[in-house]
Amino acid sequence: MAFPIPVSVLTGFLGSGKTTLLNRLLKDEALTDTAVIVNELGEVGIDHLLVETSNDGLIELAGGCICCTVRGDLVDTLAGLIDGVQTGRIARLSRVVVETTGLADPVPVLLSLMGHPALMQAFRLDGVIATVDTLNGAASIHAHAEAARQIAVADRIVLTKTDLTPASGALLAAIRALNPGAPLLDAATAGPAELFNCGVYDPATKTADVGRWLRDEALHLDHDHGHGDHDHHHGHDHDHGHDHGHDRGHRHDAIRSFSLTHAGPVPYAAVETFFDLLRTTQGPRLLRMKGVIELAEDPSRPLVVHGVQSMLHPPARLPAWPPGPRGVRLVLIGDGLPQDYVRRLFAAITGQVAPDLPDRAALEDNPLSIAGMKI
Repeated sequence: MAFPIPVSVLTGFLGSGKTTLLNRLLKDEALTDTAVIVNELGEVGIDHLLVETSNDGLIELAGGCICCTVRGDLVDTLAGLIDGVQTGRIARLSRVVVETTGLADPVPVLLSLMGHPALMQAFRLDGVIATVDTLNGAASIHAHAEAARQIAVADRIVLTKTDLTPASGALLAAIRALNPGAPLLDAATAGPAELFNCGVYDPATKTADVGRWLRDEALHLDHDHGHGDHDHHHGHDHDHGHDHGHDRGHRHDAIRSFSLTHAGPVPYAAVETFFDLLRTTQGPRLLRMKGVIELAEDPSRPLVVHGVQSMLHPPARLPAWPPGPRGVRLVLIGDGLPQDYVRRLFAAITGQVAPDLPDRAALEDNPLSIAGMKI
């Protein structure tokens, strides 16, 4: 069993068909030795596969899969899986799929995965899969903040109910406005090969595909959807509980993606400063960030970064650069994130313009996100 174990987050708005997709995927041999964390076990049709049920909520399936209901906190559930592996109660565990509720904002789920030191040693975020209903998807995007955010942070977008109606031009335009780079797949045909292994490192080929992970950041470059820069919060700086009253009046057009690129290496100190200032000043507005960086201290080994809001996953180093351009390549997904401000900050940090940075006094109570990283 290889650590860290990949974790995929399956999200999608109410009635979008994510449970139907999950049920079909569980029948595939590729998901043998996969743990599935669901909010309500009754929604997943696994009764006919059930072999044994243990007292702690772990259910072993005939195909070698394991399902478990969320008993309290997601972190505790994931820790329980690792304990089961280490004690031999779970013989094999090759993947974890977390299915969120239809009204869930996936960002806190990602934060749970990235924010626990022990879990980060045992698990790695493989990707986010979002289901979108072709019947009601466009209306859901316009009416509900969660539906828009689910699509925006996704690495794969799965269109459901296409047998009832094809995706309309309006729906496709709304999806692409939120997430221009994620592949669009059909729920009727999409399988594990298309849905999983979304990370920068491909375990099958033992190579890194930066362009695939960043979805060819050219798709995101200057993709501002014509809305200009928004320097306001849209009511998202709050605890993401189950009070969904903030949906009313939500402007989904505030959610967008854009790229930052720089030709050539940059010093580690500049990278650290940029991420720290971005995290501190814009953390709640930054839904997700992915990137590959050429460091001046060691340009032969790219630095891979992955962040969600104020949390930055411990950066990793690839053994060598894959084919393609070097330098700095970042993709940011924000909700009300002021693009002009971020671009000016990035330009100042990379030496493209004279520094004009925020007052660092605001950083005194916020330890560096990537302090202590060994390069």
